Amino acid sequence: MTLKLRDTRADTGRTGLDLAVEHLLAQQSAEGWWKGELETNVTIDAEDLFLRHVLGVLRPRESEPTARWIRHRQREDGSWATFHDGPADVSTTVEAYVGLRLAGDDPAAGHMAAARRTILELGGLERARVFTKIWLALLGMWDWNHVPVLPPELIFLPRWAPLNIYDFACWARQTIVPLTIVSAHRPVRRAGFAIDELRAGGPPMPPPEGGWEHAFVAIDRLLGRYGRRPVRRLRAAALDRAEQWILERQESDGSWGGIQPPWVYSLIALALRGYGLDHPAMRRGLEGLDGFTVHEDGFRRIEACQSPVWDTGLAVIALLDAGVPADDPALQRAGAWLAGEEIGVRGDWAVRRPHLQPSGWAFEFANENYPDIDDTAVVALALQRLAPGDGGPPPIVRRGAAWVAGMQSDCGGWGAFDAGNDRELCRRPPFCDFGEVIDPPSADVTAHVVELLAGVPGHGHEARRGARWLLGRQEPDGAWFGRWGANLVYGTGAALPALRAAGMGRDHPAVRNGVRFLESAQNEDGGWGEDLRGYGDPAWRARGTSTASQTAWALIGLHAAGESGTAVERGLRWLLQTQLPDGGWDEPQYTGTGFPGDFSINYHLYRTVFPVMALGRFRELLP
Repeated sequence: MTLKLRDTRADTGRTGLDLAVEHLLAQQSAEGWWKGELETNVTIDAEDLFLRHVLGVLRPRESEPTARWIRHRQREDGSWATFHDGPADVSTTVEAYVGLRLAGDDPAAGHMAAARRTILELGGLERARVFTKIWLALLGMWDWNHVPVLPPELIFLPRWAPLNIYDFACWARQTIVPLTIVSAHRPVRRAGFAIDELRAGGPPMPPPEGGWEHAFVAIDRLLGRYGRRPVRRLRAAALDRAEQWILERQESDGSWGGIQPPWVYSLIALALRGYGLDHPAMRRGLEGLDGFTVHEDGFRRIEACQSPVWDTGLAVIALLDAGVPADDPALQRAGAWLAGEEIGVRGDWAVRRPHLQPSGWAFEFANENYPDIDDTAVVALALQRLAPGDGGPPPIVRRGAAWVAGMQSDCGGWGAFDAGNDRELCRRPPFCDFGEVIDPPSADVTAHVVELLAGVPGHGHEARRGARWLLGRQEPDGAWFGRWGANLVYGTGAALPALRAAGMGRDHPAVRNGVRFLESAQNEDGGWGEDLRGYGDPAWRARGTSTASQTAWALIGLHAAGESGTAVERGLRWLLQTQLPDGGWDEPQYTGTGFPGDFSINYHLYRTVFPVMALGRFRELLP
C-alpha cells in the first residue's frame, strides 16, 4: 500500500527521486567515475604549507589562498575543530595558527589573538598531539628531545615480533617508516619566528597513566640514548632499507597510499636521504599533490584522500536501486571504468596471505599496494548487478569475492586492508596518540563482505562465519558499531542488509533488536543524525542533527528488515522535505570516519548517493 506522505514540496515522491537521480547522474565524469570532494580539517592545509617550507618550495601562490581558507574556517571563539560544529581542538588550532604565521599573518591581529587565547585555555602548546609536535620540531619551534623516538631499526623486526611494521595498520605503517628516517635525522628548517606565546607552562609531554604507557616511556628514553650513539652500520643499513621500502611503495600518481600523512613524510624522508627536487620520485610526489588540491572562490585547500572507486561503486548501486536499467549508458561506462580498476599485483596484504591470488579494488585512483576490502565488496556487488543474464557472477566478481574471502580474519570478521591486524600493543607507544593504528575487523566492513559473499557460489562458509561474527558484535541496545561511518546508525544500516542476505528473516531476534534501535534513534523531525562526539561521549550516542546520509542509512537498514511503518514514512518524508531544488541535499555535517573520535570526513557525495539508494529501495511506497 502506498504511504500518504504529506509534503509541502510541489515535487514529491517519484519526482523527488527522479530529481535526485538526475542530480547524481550530472556528477558523473566522462570517463565513467564519480568523485565527491573529501573534506577534512585545516591541519591538512596547514601541513601542506609546512611541507613546502621544509622542502624550500613555499610560494605566495600557495600560502596566500591557503591562508584565506584557514581563516575562513576559524570559528567565532578563535578556534578550529576537526568537524563541523565540533568542540575546539588544541592541535588543529595550533597548526592553523602556525600555518597563518607562516603565511605572514600578524600575531597581534584579532583573529590570531583569539586563536592564541583558545590554545592557552585548552592547555597550550604542551597539550598538542605528537604529530603536531613533530611538525613544530621540523620548524624549529619544539625540542626534538621532547618528541617520541622512532628508530629506523624498526624495519628489521621480524614479522613475528611485537611492534614490527606489519603489526600496524597500513596507513600507520606507511607513515611510521618515513618518520623513522625523520626521527633519525631530526632536521630543523626554521620558520623565522617563535611561538612561545602559545606555551602554557605545563610539562612537554603528559605523564604516563601507568602500565604499558609507563613502560613505553621508559623504552622511549632508552631509544633516545641509543639514537645519540647508534650502532653505525646497523643504523646505516636500517636507513637504506627504509628508503628502499618507501620507494617501492610510491604509487603511479606520485602518492603513497593515496593519503596525506605517508605522502608528506615520505617526501621529507627522501629529501633527508639526499633526493633533490628534480629526482623523479620527488617530482612525481610534489606534482601529484596538485591533483589533490581544490581551488575555489579564491581559496586553496587539500584533500587528505580521494574516493573515486568507493563513490562510483556506491553510485552504481544507488542508481540501480532507483530503477535505472543496467544497460543505461551511464551505468555501462561506470562498470567499464570499475572493471579497469581491478588490482592484479600483490601488496602488503600478502605478508599474511602469501598464497592468495591478487584481486580487489582500492579507494583511490592509484593505490595498487593497498586494495581495500570494503571497496572490493561494494564494487563487486555493483558489478554483479550490472552483469546481464542468469549465468551467475562474472569472472571479475568471482575473483574479487575470492580475494575478500581469503582476507577473512581468524575470528570470522574482516578489517579494511589486512587480515589479523589486531595487536593491541601497537596502541601503547607514545607516538600513537592520534587515531587508530591497527585494523581489526569491524561490523560495517564485515557486513558489506557478507552481503557480497552470500550471493556468490562457493563462499557460503565464509559468509556464514561472517554473519555469526556480526551476531556476536551486536550491542545490547540492538546497534552495531560503525568504524568508517558515524556511527551506530551506519553500522546498523550496514548489518541489517547483510543479515538478510545471509538468510535471516525479519523475525530474527537480532533483526528485531536492530529495528528497535533505529526506531529509538529517530529524531522528532523524522530524520536520523549522529554527532561524531558519540564515539567517546555516551551522551551523544546515536544523537545529533538529522542529515541526509544518516537518514538514508537508517532507512536502508529498515528496508532490509522488511519495515514499512511509521518510522519509514517519517524518514522518507524528511528526505523529501529537505531536498534542494537541484535534487540534492545540504549536509555540512561530517558523517564519515577516518579515525573514530579523532579524524572525521565529510564525503560530499554521501548527501546524494545514499538518499538515492534509500528512496530507490522504497520507491514502491512513494506516491
